[in-house]
Amino acid sequence: MNPRIFLSLAASLCISPAWADIYKCVDEAGHVTYTNSKASGRGCSLLARDQAVSSVPSASRPAPAPQNGASTSSAGFPRVDTGTQKARDSDRRRILDEELASEQKALDAARRDLASQESIRTDERNYQKALERLQPYKDKLQIHERNIEALRKEIANLR
Repeated sequence: MNPRIFLSLAASLCISPAWADIYKCVDEAGHVTYTNSKASGRGCSLLARDQAVSSVPSASRPAPAPQNGASTSSAGFPRVDTGTQKARDSDRRRILDEELASEQKALDAARRDLASQESIRTDERNYQKALERLQPYKDKLQIHERNIEALRKEIANLR
């Protein structure tokens, strides 16, 4: 038997399992923390050694109440007043319009690049090589066309 294997087996048999006390602490907001030292705060309880430790919240626990008097929607997101939402929507429209203008410029540049590459006639006797040389330019053109289409759809969906 290999001496390294024998030594590692002997060492593993000599190691005793380590046990530590585990405390479950729940603060005022309902946040659960597991620790190996009893915290000074209230709400800490010693778990049994055979008890499973999980940070997944139980289904029976009620949802925490909203803080600072803010109301929440059914999805749990804070509500925003109408003026703030209109400002956000106008900022979004402005950003999308800027992106659309930028993509339109990039599309025009891609069209010019493709046209200039198509006008260049090298000694390509093989038509397939000419298509392979032009393909990256065509791909770039299609990407910009798809981006413009997506931006127009996004702008159309704005309120």
